[in-house]
Amino acid sequence: MLDRSQNAPDLPPEVARRRTFAIISHPDAGKTTLTEKFLLYGGAIQMAGQVRAKGEARRTRSDFMKMEQDRGISVSASAMSFDFKTYRFNLVDTPGHSDFSEDTYRTLTAVDAAIMVIDGAKGVESQTRKLFEVCRLRDLPILTFCNKMDRESRDTFDIVDEIQENLAIDVTPASWPIGMGRDFLGCYDLINDRLELMDRADRNKVAESIEINGLDDPLLEQHIPAGQLEQLREEVEMARELLPRLDPQAIMDGTMSPIWFGSAINSFGVKELMDGIASYGPEPQPQSAQPRQISPDEKKVTGFVFKVQANMDPKHRDRVAFLRMASGHFKRGMKLTHVRSKKPMAISNPVMFLASDRELAEEAWAGDIIGIPNHGQLRIGDTLTEGEALRVTGIPSFAPELLQSVRALDPLKAKHLDKALMQFAEEGAAKIFKPMIGSGFIVGVVGALQFEVLASRIELEYGLPVRFEGSQFTSARWVLGPQAALDKFISTNKGHMATDNDGDHVYLTRLQWDIDRIERDYPELTLSATKEMMV
Repeated sequence: MLDRSQNAPDLPPEVARRRTFAIISHPDAGKTTLTEKFLLYGGAIQMAGQVRAKGEARRTRSDFMKMEQDRGISVSASAMSFDFKTYRFNLVDTPGHSDFSEDTYRTLTAVDAAIMVIDGAKGVESQTRKLFEVCRLRDLPILTFCNKMDRESRDTFDIVDEIQENLAIDVTPASWPIGMGRDFLGCYDLINDRLELMDRADRNKVAESIEINGLDDPLLEQHIPAGQLEQLREEVEMARELLPRLDPQAIMDGTMSPIWFGSAINSFGVKELMDGIASYGPEPQPQSAQPRQISPDEKKVTGFVFKVQANMDPKHRDRVAFLRMASGHFKRGMKLTHVRSKKPMAISNPVMFLASDRELAEEAWAGDIIGIPNHGQLRIGDTLTEGEALRVTGIPSFAPELLQSVRALDPLKAKHLDKALMQFAEEGAAKIFKPMIGSGFIVGVVGALQFEVLASRIELEYGLPVRFEGSQFTSARWVLGPQAALDKFISTNKGHMATDNDGDHVYLTRLQWDIDRIERDYPELTLSATKEMMV
């Protein structure tokens, strides 16, 4: 647990106004739509897009890959920066599809809070639970948005109970819905005692707010039918008695989550959620590193790469490293030390993102996310500093659950395939293993959909049709231990051995029995299913 003590030093004003957060949810809960509305309210776009756009309706801005636009899912985490009131929001939209969970896990190492989006009809779904566990491991503060209240959804108390039981976190309502489905009128803002009414006519219009004095204000009767008003008063009274009060410190500690209700597609409840992020979301937090923790108020610049995206611009063979600033005030053109290679790097054209649009970043502060175009020098887990040899820790790499061999359909292009695969390995899109015996590569991924994405990207970005074929192996483990034992082990198990793109030894297994046998026969060796992104 990082030090989030009360007596932390005051941050410089530019750092203190930053809020860096990720949006997590099960696929289809409405995460990308919510991202769009954030950009709309932040003034970054004039008209929000739709994930599955028809005709003239705009496409979403955060899904920039061709495959994302065709399928209506987010495949790759994307970062966006925009201003809201006096705050600077850095928002990372993560893939909800479980096949891309590794990208999401790594993204969560680069944010200070998470917004959990749940569907009012479905409640807490499996992927939400998985992602929530990762947030819990990092003690990330979590704000909850219950979406799709304009469709038939479950009872509000049921939703709150389910979150509390399933995720073992206290939930406190920040707003309370009035009706649901067709009868959904809006919400009562419990924090500011305001009535928020939804405008169904114009989806891009900000909802109307009416200032009132408590639930007994006669003004309410002009806007809410008697039956619904009575139900609202009863429910809010019960909620105030049964549910915990909003405690900003408990939210910071990650033990309490405030919940807002709304409908992202109708732009309803989004502004209140953004106000909540500004008020209850944490300022940039200290970053765990070796040999010491990095504090956001330090003068010297440090940052770490949590994601590498290749070919964001298909016209240029470029790679952009997403760098989370951990401390200092970065200015364009600065020379920073690349800690892994100990070489200086001049950062001359860093970019800020608005999804696939980018503009040159003249400066950045702790908490910001900037992109550094490079030709393969930067990898996930790399740290950049003003000279000090620090290494940010805690960026995981997971053993793949599916393995397939890959070959180019044109044998003359095998060399190009090597290059393409190495690029995807460094990007973290897949694990690439080179077996000790035989030619070719084995590609490992977390979910089957990733094979499709890889095949389509290799063809689109490299003009190289490939075929994935079944492999005799089902999983992989990194082998660690004393050199002598390792050498002996490798020479006896050559048929199972491979190296990953960092050159580390990997044992490819067919059955759980293989793993059990090795653990029994070679007690001094460790077979590991995760490896920290090495630097």
